Amino acid sequence: MGWNACLRLLSQQPKRCSVLKSLSLKQYSSQVPRLKPYVSKKKSAPSGYVLLIIPITTFGLGTWQVRRREWKLDLIKMLEDRTMAEPIPLPEDLEELENLEYRRIRVKGRFMHKDEFTIAPRSNFVEDFDPKLVNRDAVKKVGMNVITPFKLSDRDIIIMVNRGWIPMKKKYPVTRLEGQIEDEVEIVGVVRHSDPPRMMTPTNDPKTHGYWMLRDVEAMAGASGSSPVFIDADIHSTVPGGPLGGQTKITLRNEHLTYIFTWYTLSAITAWMWYRMFRRPPPPQRPADIVFNSRKFS
Repeated sequence: MGWNACLRLLSQQPKRCSVLKSLSLKQYSSQVPRLKPYVSKKKSAPSGYVLLIIPITTFGLGTWQVRRREWKLDLIKMLEDRTMAEPIPLPEDLEELENLEYRRIRVKGRFMHKDEFTIAPRSNFVEDFDPKLVNRDAVKKVGMNVITPFKLSDRDIIIMVNRGWIPMKKKYPVTRLEGQIEDEVEIVGVVRHSDPPRMMTPTNDPKTHGYWMLRDVEAMAGASGSSPVFIDADIHSTVPGGPLGGQTKITLRNEHLTYIFTWYTLSAITAWMWYRMFRRPPPPQRPADIVFNSRKFS
């Protein structure tokens, strides 16, 4: 007599269903389907090993990002050391500047204030400075950087010098005449290259906006009649009433820690899923230890 027939008898005449006396849990479990059947071992080959590529690949990408992060930290440290090194003269061959970004150089000459232009909007990067130079409340606001052509004394070329940050209300030179130095000066500055393009920043159009939005050394040199040499004057070049120098900040994308976490997490999750699907052993088969007692139904 089958299990279904037994149930029918149980509902109609429970006392006559004597077949339950010998019905064990093993017999019951053999007739009731599992809600979550275990995956057959046949799936582990070859498709299982193909899917194993996913956790292995993501683990490799995580390890690669670890090495990339170490390389980026070393690069940032090297550039920071450059900004602290002793200044050198401007190279005779200007092409050497291609490998000297963030290197300090010393130049001597005169500013050509009538040809100055600005880059905006810009925030002030200098925190520790003499309050006699710039009002502390003003530096908390958005301003601009003043770029002034600089005629060298020892050779017949003009370079561009970022004299520093000014508040918006000091945009026009007439509002800061005290800081418009006419004498020959010697300054130390940090070599800078063009800013990388940014997706959310509009294209440079100084004729329309009245200022530049990104540092484009070649385009700025062409517009100002200068050589393609751009330096950020250091904080010591600052004079009362003039721009606040020292506006150099090393900005390199360093999001490798996020990538490391992402790839290693994906590797762990996909490895666990693969194990659950292809390598998890079935539960051990043991004899039933519970026997239905017919007395419960009598």
